[in-house]
Amino acid sequence: MGTKKEGCCNLQVLKIISEGYPYWKRFLKLETEKGKQAIVIAGMGFFTDAYDLFCISLVTKLLGRIYYTVGDRPGSLPPNVAAAVNGVALVGTLVGQLFFGWLGDKMGRKRVYGMTLMIMVIFSICSGLSFGHEPRFVIATLCFCRFWLGFGIGGDYPLSATIMSEYANKKTRGAFIAAVFAMQGFGILAGGMVAIIVSSAFKAKFNSPDFVTIGAASTVPQADYVWRIILMFGAIPAALTYYWRMKMPETARYTALVAKNAKQAAADMSRVLQVEIHEEQEKVEQITMEEKNSFGLFSKKFLHRHGLHLLGTTSTWFLLDIAFYSQNLFQKDIFSAVGWIPPAATMNAIEEVYRIARAQTLIALCSTVPGYWFTVAFIDRVGRFKIQLMGFLFMTIFMFGLAFPYHHWTLKENRIGFIIMYALTFFFANFGPNSTTFVVPAEIFPARLRSTCHGISAAAGKAGAIVGAFGFLYAAQSQDKTKTDHGYPPGIGVKNSLIMLGCINLAGALMTFLVPESNGKSLEEMSGENEEDDAVVPSSDSRTVPV
Repeated sequence: MGTKKEGCCNLQVLKIISEGYPYWKRFLKLETEKGKQAIVIAGMGFFTDAYDLFCISLVTKLLGRIYYTVGDRPGSLPPNVAAAVNGVALVGTLVGQLFFGWLGDKMGRKRVYGMTLMIMVIFSICSGLSFGHEPRFVIATLCFCRFWLGFGIGGDYPLSATIMSEYANKKTRGAFIAAVFAMQGFGILAGGMVAIIVSSAFKAKFNSPDFVTIGAASTVPQADYVWRIILMFGAIPAALTYYWRMKMPETARYTALVAKNAKQAAADMSRVLQVEIHEEQEKVEQITMEEKNSFGLFSKKFLHRHGLHLLGTTSTWFLLDIAFYSQNLFQKDIFSAVGWIPPAATMNAIEEVYRIARAQTLIALCSTVPGYWFTVAFIDRVGRFKIQLMGFLFMTIFMFGLAFPYHHWTLKENRIGFIIMYALTFFFANFGPNSTTFVVPAEIFPARLRSTCHGISAAAGKAGAIVGAFGFLYAAQSQDKTKTDHGYPPGIGVKNSLIMLGCINLAGALMTFLVPESNGKSLEEMSGENEEDDAVVPSSDSRTVPV
């Protein structure tokens, strides 16, 4: 059997994945074909995630008109109801990230992957259904279904990232993972387009005068179908992907290093690479049972080796999502400033859905989607650290640039500049930490803890999203109680909120220094698994454990 180092030299499945050696020409060709397929399969989950999470903002105004119109102005959701409708899916996502992240390391990525998608399909459909017609029953049903929808969405984060990182070659791993995440941009775009199509169709068939003219009758009874169709549509892309997701094999890294099944890992890799690869079960078990490769999440060994890394990934994702999800604070100002959304009373209910959807689609098309794909293009050239640091710093600059001369931007002649500054802020969020915080946790932790640690990092992000979406929604209210949104108490104002967000982005830039650069390195190099053997040149034999 030879020495340990000689034995490890012959164990190469994961070395082949990381470097494509010694079948690199064939591997790179196959990697492109299989990689594109894997990106689509995993990415459609994120397409659905984004659609389901963000489409609710397109219909909340409509829900207010249908169920809460009283008196002489269009109805709106009370603050507590709005918080529940918008936030319950984020809470479910946080719980799902923790649970399915842990389960993915215990049961395997593939087995859990299908569960999350099926939950998303079921509760996307159920979100459009309700028990009864009274507001409390409709909202209660909607919140229940959206919590469980978020629960399924949460599982997609750690599993998709982990699967893509374990499938990919180290030269293109960043782009592969980022491309999966970038499908979020298309999901947001699709949400707006579906809402535009549905609202246009209903408006053409069931048009009515505006609220000023006929009051509550401007909301036709058929409008109740609009929000249900928009929410239920999210089940379609998820259902179409389910069969192909179930056909994906378990990753060789999980099979070999966690499940300790060298024979199955060799068979899976032989099928992918179309070469014969031999397993060495004894050596798999020997390597995985070594103390340095068997410590747990709550051990001193993990704390010493990866404690700061986990602190870095959780804190940067938490801080990023506070700023990223706070964008809703400014959308109403921007949309009103350019005339995209006139006063609610001058429209009927379905027209308002159309206007909101059109505005959000334009923002996604001009700012959100390009930022994601800039990351895909440059992440394996520039590196994760530089992109994340650059993104946080530019977000800080633009937030402060909006905050300190805030009165200047509110003047009519300066509104175009305000829109440009706003768009650039979130362009650099996506061409920056919004993408890299998803990529890095899937690369730097050991295989047996990879999904769990990614889930913890993602859950920290969703905690930040809850703070950003709702804490700052209250904080950004005017200090003058006569100018606050209906039902909200006075806050610190938009200007002070922007200053706080700029400071949060700066803190994110500082915490980025805790996150290691993983560009061009194998997962085993980053996680420290078999670290003393990294420098050994592989032999021509093909085996199932990384060098």
